Amino acid sequence: MRRIRREGRVLPGGLLKVDGFLNHRLEPALTLAMGRAFQARFAAAGATRPGVVLTAETSGIGPAFATAVALDVPVVYARKTRPATLPGPVLEARAPSRTKGGTTPLIVSPELLPHGARVLIIDDFLARGHTIGALVELIMAADAQLVGIGAVIEKSFEDGRARLADLGVPVLALAVVEALHEADGRIEVRAG
Repeated sequence: MRRIRREGRVLPGGLLKVDGFLNHRLEPALTLAMGRAFQARFAAAGATRPGVVLTAETSGIGPAFATAVALDVPVVYARKTRPATLPGPVLEARAPSRTKGGTTPLIVSPELLPHGARVLIIDDFLARGHTIGALVELIMAADAQLVGIGAVIEKSFEDGRARLADLGVPVLALAVVEALHEADGRIEVRAG
């Protein structure tokens, strides 16, 4: 929370820039601590035995990897473009992107998200819930089982948590931003 208050920048449109430690630059010790925190919190919430951690390319990869390390399971990230090395059928969903504009495809090879897999979603932000919702669509298309959703930072003043409420799984955040004040750059944040 201190890092969010100290280094976060409030941008127009309700955006929060945290490039110094999450979205552009990663500090290994801090990122690994995030993974351990997710592992402990999901265990306490009853989301046990995930077999894979799923995230979206690119900024979710760091915290998802750290969580996968703490859980000793693989991490899969949904790609935003289909590479030539991924021929044949794929799992695909689309998510609107506030930071990039338009919609972003999320693509996963079906063999990396097998039928019946127990999947934990970890991402950098939970705001409106569109990206995480698209990841949930991929899990459902794979006939896998969602066991929990985690975000490093949740913007509680947006409707993302409400979009995910009917999924029946723990939705956890490490930090919750309750308000962003453009006029003075103040960030109201608390522990998740």
